[in-house]
Amino acid sequence: MNTEGLKSMVIAEVDARREELVELSLRIHANPELGLKETKASGWLAGYLESNGFDVERGICQLPTAFRASYGSQKPNVGILAEYDALPKLGHACGHNIVGTAAVGAGVATKLVIDRVGGQVTVYGTPAEELEGGKAIMANRGAFRDLDAAMKMHPANANRVSSWSLAAMGVRVEFRGKSVHASSHPEEGINALEALILSFNHINSLRQHVKEKSRIHGIITNGGEAANVVPDYAAGSFLVRAEDDAYLAELWQKVLKCFEAGALATGAQFSYQLRDVNYLALRTNQVMAGLGAENIRRLGREVVPAETEKGYGSTDLGNVSVLVPAVSFNLSIAPSGVDVHQPEFCAAAASDTGHQALLDGAKVIAMTAVDLLTEPEIMTKVKEEFVAGKG
Repeated sequence: MNTEGLKSMVIAEVDARREELVELSLRIHANPELGLKETKASGWLAGYLESNGFDVERGICQLPTAFRASYGSQKPNVGILAEYDALPKLGHACGHNIVGTAAVGAGVATKLVIDRVGGQVTVYGTPAEELEGGKAIMANRGAFRDLDAAMKMHPANANRVSSWSLAAMGVRVEFRGKSVHASSHPEEGINALEALILSFNHINSLRQHVKEKSRIHGIITNGGEAANVVPDYAAGSFLVRAEDDAYLAELWQKVLKCFEAGALATGAQFSYQLRDVNYLALRTNQVMAGLGAENIRRLGREVVPAETEKGYGSTDLGNVSVLVPAVSFNLSIAPSGVDVHQPEFCAAAASDTGHQALLDGAKVIAMTAVDLLTEPEIMTKVKEEFVAGKG
């Protein structure tokens, strides 16, 4: 069977599984679980693959909700990445119910290709994309070293293939002062909350003097207990983002001085704890992106030109993209005014447009897998681009 015949076959396979895939997506959507706690979602997805002939290993990389599901044993080994964590209070406002279900749908469709042309397809369950960087942890623990390429899809408000993301790091900051009555003896106190507020103000002053695509944002997680008591403890959580990994390190040193200045001005003691892993900037493999764009158009969707794209989020797929050629296919489920992490996007992730993106996402990944598995010269180009980018 030729490439076009194989693509028609995987499209038909996904369509034949429409009802069960949509049901699985809706079940995950109705049971949102935070990162590293996705017991139900990871179990359902791994179970679906296992029931369809995949060899499944659960709890890989010392992460209870991570899994590896493989079919075939030859090269090339094409990886498909599933996400399934939700957001606090917003549920699946990032549409990870679609991401995870599309991944397993694509894996089962690609299995038919493996039976005919050889190779291997491996679906990875990657937890905690939102806050903990599950893929970064898994990458550090060697999960993806056997892959020749990695793909995923993500719902969005436009169809994109050359997506990029910012490098990001997270930090928790704490200030400790001295508690006294705020009216009787304020001169004897050291206000930890003032130290944190001053840090915010210093960061706001810094914004004028950072590179254009940099982002610094945070929240106060503890600001005291009573208005008539000088707070002796204050804490905050911050994210620092930059266009590339090198500038992220430089920017963090400037942000750190903002916190130190807040402590110096008030006399408070300052400490911080960095998140265990950083999100590296995403290196989209343009050969794979081109294949994906062609396959998306085959399904009747328009693709946003790469030169018009903007994106200021961060993803732990970046940590995979420095180890293996990688790409994320974004498919629209909502109008341009509705973006991820909004309640309206959560609703769209369980809508008819969300279901269609789920099915189309599975098809695009499977069709691109056909290209990689059947055309050795394409895989050569993918790897050549990857090696050149590392230089």
